[in-house]
Amino acid sequence: MPKLPSVSEKDVIKVFEKFGYKIVRQKGSHIRMQHIKDNSKKPLTIPNHQLLAKGLLRKLLRDAELTIEAFTRLMK
Repeated sequence: MPKLPSVSEKDVIKVFEKFGYKIVRQKGSHIRMQHIKDNSKKPLTIPNHQLLAKGLLRKLLRDAELTIEAFTRLMK
């Protein structure tokens, strides 16, 4: 199983925007993203932290139905 990279919320948002998500709102330190075309995909809530925990990143990837390999490829 590939390792999860250490990423900030800004990097995660950029990757999810490439994957078809957009920011729909922000309340406090949490950013809410929704997939543009596929409403069956779960909305994502990303905390505004400098470094996201690995477990949270894994859950976000699972909710977005995105593999770790695809995530790291989109980061480049």
